[in-house]
Amino acid sequence: MKNVIAIVITSLVLLSCNQTKIGYVDIEEVLKEYKGTKTAEKKMNEKSAQIKSQLDAMAAEYQKEVTDYYNKRNKMSAKKVQETEATLTQKNQQLSQQQQQAQAQVQKESQEIMEEINETVADFVKDYAKANGYTYILGTSDQTKAVLYGDTTFDVTDAVLEELNDAYKKDKSVEKKDDTVDN
Repeated sequence: MKNVIAIVITSLVLLSCNQTKIGYVDIEEVLKEYKGTKTAEKKMNEKSAQIKSQLDAMAAEYQKEVTDYYNKRNKMSAKKVQETEATLTQKNQQLSQQQQQAQAQVQKESQEIMEEINETVADFVKDYAKANGYTYILGTSDQTKAVLYGDTTFDVTDAVLEELNDAYKKDKSVEKKDDTVDN
């Protein structure tokens, strides 16, 4: 009887070991090729270009004031020269401060967007793993090297990426339909 119980327990242990399914995903590749990342990058590039354009216009206006000042400086009184230089110095400081604030804002928004994308990808991979019977899906990249070697049959990067992009397309088409219904 003890032998039968030992054989049953051993069989159960071996069967449970055989049911472990492991895959891995190249995180860098997923983030690089995910349509959500590309859309976010495009939006951030457009926003950065818009801010740069505004700051360039302000810098050009400031530079024009400096040029005008140097052209008229010889005809100004000492007091007027001092006042104008103080005003120009203050404007230069304000311009520098606005540039730093804009850069910090863009960097903060980029970081928030990337955190959101990382969370979306992690949630998707979790759902993908459950739907496809994976016990584990490991993340790897050139920098982390979490998977030092993996048989390419366990690399599910392309499958995850394809389904992730399909899900993104579906979400975007639903958003567009919702936008047209709202209008």
